[in-house]
Amino acid sequence: MTELKNITLIALGSYLLAFGVTFFLIPVNIATGGTPGMSIILHYLTDIPTALAMVLINIPLVLAGLKFIDFQFAIRTVLAIIFTASLVEVLPRVITFPPIESILLSTIYGGLCIGAGIAIVMKGEASAGGTTIVAQIVARYSSFRSAQVIMFFDMIIIIAVAIIFKDMELALWSLIGIYVTSKVIDKILTGAVTEKVVHVVSNSTDSIGQAISQELGRDGTILTGKNLMKQNERKILLVVVGARQIPKLQTIVLSRDEDAIVLVMDASEMIGSTAHTTT
Repeated sequence: MTELKNITLIALGSYLLAFGVTFFLIPVNIATGGTPGMSIILHYLTDIPTALAMVLINIPLVLAGLKFIDFQFAIRTVLAIIFTASLVEVLPRVITFPPIESILLSTIYGGLCIGAGIAIVMKGEASAGGTTIVAQIVARYSSFRSAQVIMFFDMIIIIAVAIIFKDMELALWSLIGIYVTSKVIDKILTGAVTEKVVHVVSNSTDSIGQAISQELGRDGTILTGKNLMKQNERKILLVVVGARQIPKLQTIVLSRDEDAIVLVMDASEMIGSTAHTTT
């Protein structure tokens, strides 16, 4: 039943992502972030269909990251890529969508659709593109955070748009679209704050902490506490993770302790790197 729910979320998210790309961004030459944006640029450079470009860019990235990610996550990600690519190809043939002359409206609503689509795919425990996986790998072996690596890819896309189309306005419109997309993703998943403080109360904090370190690349602190009557002693795991990692963290915790208590709070201000928090 859980896997059916994931596939349903992936299908719905892929539809919204493909809808935003097909009917809002492609007609006005606006690119979005990540691999969908790279696919749009590759389409205009080579005339390769956007759907095929998505597959050509994404599949190698997913395969390259297989040893770093969960196999089921990889399979679901490949499924999301195939769904999205297929819908990008099919939607224009089955839906007659009226042209939008306003670049502002196309940028905003394209960003909304794509952001909602990516967030829903992530709720289905998958990724909408390979750049997220690459970002996780880079973050694991460097001092950079995943969000910083993704931002780097997005900036490359913005620069490419300016160079390819020789139009700085299009690049700036793309930047607005990427901003809208990122805000929608964060809002749908856990709110607008990009970092979250998570407290996990469990008797399996050791295995949970190890899994969080290995799969999310985040460190944390294990505390010891008692209830108000000072009768039962329990361990509390404190960790700071990115907002987009919350669904994966919840899966990690509940798969190891169904009775665990997970408390998520906004990290409104933080100094230092979460990747180097001592345990």
